[in-house]
Amino acid sequence: MAAEHYDIAVIGGGPAGTAAAIRAARAGLRVIVFEKGKHGRDKVCGDGLTPRAIGALNELEIPLDDAHRIKGLRMIAGNRVRELDWPTTDRFPNYGAVWPRRRLDTALMDAAEAAGAEMVYETVALPVLDGDRVTGVEAGEGSTRRTIAADLTIVATGAPGAVAKMLGADRVPNETFGLAIRTYAETPRHDSEHLEALLSLKGDDGKAVPGYGWMFPAGDGTVNIGCGALSTMKGFKKLNLNTMLENYRKQVMDDWELGPNLERPRAWRLPMSTQKRHGAGWVAVGDAAGLVNPMNGEGIDYGLESGMLAVDLFIENPGTAPARYDEMVGEKFDAFLRTGRRFSFLIGHPWILKPGLAMSVSTESIAKITLAVMGNLVDNATPGVAGKVMWMADKGLGLVDPILRKTRAAA
Repeated sequence: MAAEHYDIAVIGGGPAGTAAAIRAARAGLRVIVFEKGKHGRDKVCGDGLTPRAIGALNELEIPLDDAHRIKGLRMIAGNRVRELDWPTTDRFPNYGAVWPRRRLDTALMDAAEAAGAEMVYETVALPVLDGDRVTGVEAGEGSTRRTIAADLTIVATGAPGAVAKMLGADRVPNETFGLAIRTYAETPRHDSEHLEALLSLKGDDGKAVPGYGWMFPAGDGTVNIGCGALSTMKGFKKLNLNTMLENYRKQVMDDWELGPNLERPRAWRLPMSTQKRHGAGWVAVGDAAGLVNPMNGEGIDYGLESGMLAVDLFIENPGTAPARYDEMVGEKFDAFLRTGRRFSFLIGHPWILKPGLAMSVSTESIAKITLAVMGNLVDNATPGVAGKVMWMADKGLGLVDPILRKTRAAA
């Protein structure tokens, strides 16, 4: 049977994959998306949307009526609390949202289908290789098996798996990655207008953990409660996420008047690097491209942006799109994400972590920089103090990075 031909084939129907599909279908391209889960499936996540993510959803013309609007972030480090609103800029909206993924992803999937993309659910797809070139995908089994020829294959598979192994796009060994866990609980504060982040998170032994605990009010009677940690901490492999979440829950239970957990806590891995994000005939977007902020574990906004960018470059010139995509993503995000990974090795040292956390919210000016970092509002085009601080941090941490990595095991 001859292969069916599409302009673009997308593996993965999360925010990055559907953003690409929406962009492509609205431009008149023939696009197909293979999603291994069901329509309306859940995805473990903190559910928080930064102002940057809202800007991308606005660009995609996705209605936000179903999302709970958030105007800022409450940061807690030790006994100090800073509650700040998202800044007003000419780049991003001054509000974020909490939108549980089962509803956010459904909205994006439906928008892709409405735009004309072919959505195929409960189907695993793998790239077809002709030498080093990806020529499309093979999907399904038995009588439902399909061979798709595509001018561009977009890998939007999230954390590295079978597709990444086939393409040599696994995470970089010994680089930072994260683990996170979350559940939901009822609370009368479900309609709070601020996210809450406890930066001074502690592990089973009472020692500081490089990561944070979050309370993300969903506006539907519930709050997404969770926490995450970075792999740079001593004893990371022995870290019990369920115990860490339960300890955090006890800290916030009275203040948030929490009811029982509404579902079993679920954990997931946060990729923060990749060995390759493009090749002949393919690009990786979102988490599959390692586009996750090491300082907050957030990547939905990068997924939306990178998905749209890949298609825009394909429309401009299909032949040069993969290489141009890699170049432009690098120019926009690499310095910031590299700084975040280096910073994670810095705070992996407990004797640096505690004073560093205290400093992060010590003054309103410093807290505003922390807010910009936690809100994914920093990249190569960020003006003002936050942009300059990140530029200096990239240079400074670059000098000490080898030492930080070498001394990690003794930290």
